[in-house]
Amino acid sequence: MRNMEDAVLGFIGAIKESEEYKEYAREKERVKQFPELKEQIDEYRRRNYMMQNSEDAVFENIEEFEKEYADLWEKPLAADFLSAELAFCRMMQEVNLRVTESLDFE
Repeated sequence: MRNMEDAVLGFIGAIKESEEYKEYAREKERVKQFPELKEQIDEYRRRNYMMQNSEDAVFENIEEFEKEYADLWEKPLAADFLSAELAFCRMMQEVNLRVTESLDFE
C-alpha cells in the first residue's frame, strides 16, 4: 500500500507540474481578482454542466446557450480562464482514459 501512496503523490506532483495545470492555476488566480466576473463564469460553468448532463441536451438548446454566453467569451480574462480549464480537463480525461484502458477495467 505504501508503494501506491508514493505513486499517487508522484502522480499528483506530475499533474501540478504540467503546463495545462500551471496555466489553469494562473488563470484561476487572475479571475479571483474580479468577483463579479468569477460569478458570471461560475454560473456559466454550472449551467453548462447541467445542460451537458441533461437528457434534454439537444442541438437547439446548446446553440441557444452558446448565444446567451457569447459575450462572456468575448471578455479576454474569461476566455483565457475557460480555455485553460478546458485544456486541463481534456488532459485529465486523457489520463483517466489511459489508466482505465491499461488496467482492462470494464
